[in-house]
Amino acid sequence: MGDSKLAGQFFDAAIGLLQRVRDEEAGAVEAAGTLIADTVADGGRLFAFGAGHSSLAAQDLVYRAGGLALMNLLAVPGAVGVDVVPATLGSALERVDGLASAVLDTSPARSGDVLVIISLSGRNALPVEMAMHARALGLKVIGVTSVAYASETKPRNASGTYLKDHCDVVLDSKIAIGDAELTLDSVPAPFAPASTVVTSALLQAVMATAAGTLADRGIEPPLLRSGNVDGGHEWNGRVFEEYGDRIFYHR
Repeated sequence: MGDSKLAGQFFDAAIGLLQRVRDEEAGAVEAAGTLIADTVADGGRLFAFGAGHSSLAAQDLVYRAGGLALMNLLAVPGAVGVDVVPATLGSALERVDGLASAVLDTSPARSGDVLVIISLSGRNALPVEMAMHARALGLKVIGVTSVAYASETKPRNASGTYLKDHCDVVLDSKIAIGDAELTLDSVPAPFAPASTVVTSALLQAVMATAAGTLADRGIEPPLLRSGNVDGGHEWNGRVFEEYGDRIFYHR
């Protein structure tokens, strides 16, 4: 089997997952987009969080050309991305009780805001505690997770629950346990993860829905333009000035 055949199999697997979430999660995407539009219209703020590789989809929403300027990254030291050394420390921090509450309590997030929490397994202390504490503070929570993990794994947090149990809207990425789409007799482990592709697409679909919903209400969505096109920096400067009290990465 040549490499090109494996590449094609991965694209097919990713396309199949994208088609599933398009068709099966349409209602949840609409609900999440409407919730974000409501929050923008009501003067609320938007935050996104993911630990480890789940942070990639969160970062994809922040300070993004074509994206809503109001989306802020909720950063947990050592857990956002794989830049912490050793990288295994990030995985360990996901299992620490109390960390999520401490981060939320010292963040700008407040009642009436929306927090997007991305966790593929949804079983670790950090995303579960974050969702629980966010709702206790009056935030709305959009969770992006693979619901399959809840039926095939055990919770790894004190509450014995999963992220999906503490959300106002749940987006199911449909990713299989283990997050690897390909297998080969000559390779001892499954390989080729697709969770980043699918999760990012799900969330961009939500943000597109939010922008369209705002426009339908006669509200111009606060979108950013690319700084690499003429006039982009000037456009973004006006957005930052108008919405500066709701944008925390530009201070």
